[in-house]
Amino acid sequence: MHNQSISELGQALRDKKISSVELTQYFLDRIKRHASLNSFITVTEELALQQAQAADQLLASGQARALTGIPLAQKDIFCMNGVKTTCGSKMLDNFIAPYDATVIKQFNAAGAVTLGKLNMDEFAMGSSNETSFYGAVQNPWNTDTVPGGSSGGSAAAVAARLTPAASGTDTGGSIRQPAALCGITGLKPTYGRISRYGMIAYASSLDQGGPMARSAEDAALLLQVMAGFDEKDSTSADQPVPDYLAELNKPLQGLKIGLPQEFFTADLDSDIAAAVETAVAEYKKLGAEVKDVSLPNLKLAIPAYYVIASAECSANLSRFDGVRFGYRCDNPEDLTDLYTRSRGEAFGQEVKRRILMGTYALSAGYYDAYYLKAQKVRRLISNDFKQALSEVDVIMGPVSPSTAFAIGEKSGDPIQMYLSDIYTVAVNLAGLPGMSIPAGLVDNKPVGLHIIGDYFAEARLLNIAHQYQHVTDWHTQCPPGFE
Repeated sequence: MHNQSISELGQALRDKKISSVELTQYFLDRIKRHASLNSFITVTEELALQQAQAADQLLASGQARALTGIPLAQKDIFCMNGVKTTCGSKMLDNFIAPYDATVIKQFNAAGAVTLGKLNMDEFAMGSSNETSFYGAVQNPWNTDTVPGGSSGGSAAAVAARLTPAASGTDTGGSIRQPAALCGITGLKPTYGRISRYGMIAYASSLDQGGPMARSAEDAALLLQVMAGFDEKDSTSADQPVPDYLAELNKPLQGLKIGLPQEFFTADLDSDIAAAVETAVAEYKKLGAEVKDVSLPNLKLAIPAYYVIASAECSANLSRFDGVRFGYRCDNPEDLTDLYTRSRGEAFGQEVKRRILMGTYALSAGYYDAYYLKAQKVRRLISNDFKQALSEVDVIMGPVSPSTAFAIGEKSGDPIQMYLSDIYTVAVNLAGLPGMSIPAGLVDNKPVGLHIIGDYFAEARLLNIAHQYQHVTDWHTQCPPGFE
């Protein structure tokens, strides 16, 4: 049952081979059995079974939609009415959200069942899911290694078949990098395609929600529900939502693929480079053409990203002050002591580091030297992608310079951790859609293929991914012990 796709599970529900209550209980039992992965922060068992009962009534009345009765899990960055929403932080350990994020509301309207809230790096700041207040998540492919971050709980839960699919968010690679390291499909849509209302902010001009699933077809089903204009989000794009399933089977004859020379440097593991080249060769067999392209300013993406993201995080996290909601220190002497101790005791080391970096970059005398210059570099990077995508349909390359690394291996070296996102952050700076699909194993650890498209080209990316998954079986591989 846990190896079936969302489409197969939906058909089984409609054919009354299984009820949503039975299916939900099956996954709840599986979550308990594999609790050692630490992929969930909160399991909403009672709510899930209530939603499943309601879904069974809809199925019986013939009013079911594609996700009706399907159990899913949500990254713990989306507010969910009446449910603890922590963002992986001690700061929000006691916060019960009083409303639903738009994404949650859309899943509820579609009749989906919520199994629980997934573990993540604190306030989405991390590339390994080790900064969570609730402890590190284990990668099901090798439990001594990280699942990637910040959506590591989502990636691990989908890979281990604890949920058919999950939501994630991507600020600098936080859907794509864990998807690559856990061997699943993850899509970061165009900035503005999915509402950010009710999604706790890290860096507002970069954050974007998206689907994480085992296949491109399943990701398309989730995106169909998640996408759309939302008047409650001022950055939401007022663009029509296409039928993402309609184009999945479109042939790839004549597809132009660009390979940026800057992706294939000495920093990239040679086995990962070989896996990417093998995947590109499969696309050639499907009728695609390959061309070399250049992204000359890619080397500036990491410093520009960490200046901009840290600056925005220092502004967004100023609301967590111990006054209105969240953690509050005991017996403060005065207001200054309340602010200082509440923030000092509740934020983790990585969050503090980024707040300090961001506050410094925005301070008088340094704004022009750092933040303004980083925004100018951002424009150059965006222009590079614009030029490259005028020559080709999509850009391909690696997602991560290495496979999953050992838990604790990079936690003492922030620079090495930041470099884990060297191939992903530029896509967020440009606001483009990008996705990771499974493309092989190196030493029994998954490798992801990065596919980057033009603005609002999610349907095309899903089509390209689906056609590859039609002729390969990497996306069906299951971690040993979770079959």
